[in-house]
Amino acid sequence: MRAVEGPRLARRLGLGDAVVLGLGSMIGAGVFAAFTPAAAAAGAGLLVGLGLAALVAWANATSSAQLAAQYPESGGAYVYGRERLGDAWGFAAGWCFVVGKTASCAAMALTAATYALGGEARAAQALAMVIVAAMSWVILRGISKTARLARVLLAVTLVALLGTLVVVVVANRSWQSPVAGASDGGVTAYGVLQAAGLLFFAFAGYARIATLGEEVRDPARVIPLAITRALGLVVVLYGLVALVLLATIGPAGIAADPLPLQAAAERAGVAWVSVLLRAGATVAAMGSLLGLLAGVGRTTFAMARHGDLPRALAVVDARTQVPATAQLVIAAAVLALGLLTDLRHAIGFSSFGVLLYYAIANAAAWTQEPAHRRWPRLVQAGGLVGCLVLAATLPWGSVLAGLVVVAAGLVGRRLLTGR
Repeated sequence: MRAVEGPRLARRLGLGDAVVLGLGSMIGAGVFAAFTPAAAAAGAGLLVGLGLAALVAWANATSSAQLAAQYPESGGAYVYGRERLGDAWGFAAGWCFVVGKTASCAAMALTAATYALGGEARAAQALAMVIVAAMSWVILRGISKTARLARVLLAVTLVALLGTLVVVVVANRSWQSPVAGASDGGVTAYGVLQAAGLLFFAFAGYARIATLGEEVRDPARVIPLAITRALGLVVVLYGLVALVLLATIGPAGIAADPLPLQAAAERAGVAWVSVLLRAGATVAAMGSLLGLLAGVGRTTFAMARHGDLPRALAVVDARTQVPATAQLVIAAAVLALGLLTDLRHAIGFSSFGVLLYYAIANAAAWTQEPAHRRWPRLVQAGGLVGCLVLAATLPWGSVLAGLVVVAAGLVGRRLLTGR
């Protein structure tokens, strides 16, 4: 492992903090944003798409956990790629993460604002900008304050989400099979794979735990535990939500409504619960945004510290021990993107970048020595292939935009460093 030059971050997070940050980054991304476009793609095959996304996410999570135990630094797969595959691969992973998760931040801000305002698109963009500024301000105050706020937001989210599910299940009097229509010929393999790629957006929050590796106490033990626990809990939760949605409004109802949980409550005759749901969804997306902004800032900081981005981005605030310059630049990029895109395009673009990021992480984990290996290489091979297949089946606009941005980053690095 190469020695790290430049400023270091303080280790202030325990296992509970890491799990909460991971859960907060995931819940909100998927439950409240990704089911609608995924149902439009997969139809009655939505559950299969969710299962495939969860399987690829699990393979990626085990690779991330295995690598994080050996390389407990800020930066996640950027560091892993550099150490295991070479500098260029490390840069590619970091760049894919930064651009993909910057799009995720915009998606989460738009999701929070959309639920808060009940779907008013123009006003939602303005409110999204306010939310980004507020979450960035919290992060700049220090990682401990970020973790404490994440706990509060996660608690509110779970109460609202689980409360809504319980009320809908109790009140609904008309159920349908969650797989109704699956044998009618409308489900295609391509549609299911595209849905899996879109739903992968919902699982990618566990990467935030690895990117904070330099701020976790006892990282070799804590990071693998935190990643696997957070992902396991979210898989169960997403499965419950998918079953309730399919059994109440069906795949067509999910695809037709940007607020599918609210539509399910209305179908069950408990429209009043939408107030609780909208509050929970807003808070969930804010929690996800908080974790995303922190993770992207840390990866940007790591890349700048190694000279792959301007070194001015590696400045650490002496009082809060936060990479303040990197966080401010990421916040500005998210603000700009939020004004230029919509939710569906942000999700597709984010999924493409993050799937490439995890493909490199799986390749890096494949090369680890037996002493550092916790899972067989077959798992990393499956994760690598799964990431590439899902990335290729995303909407073509997202794929093309992603390829252009990745290529621009590689060219920019060449001009900046001569490497």
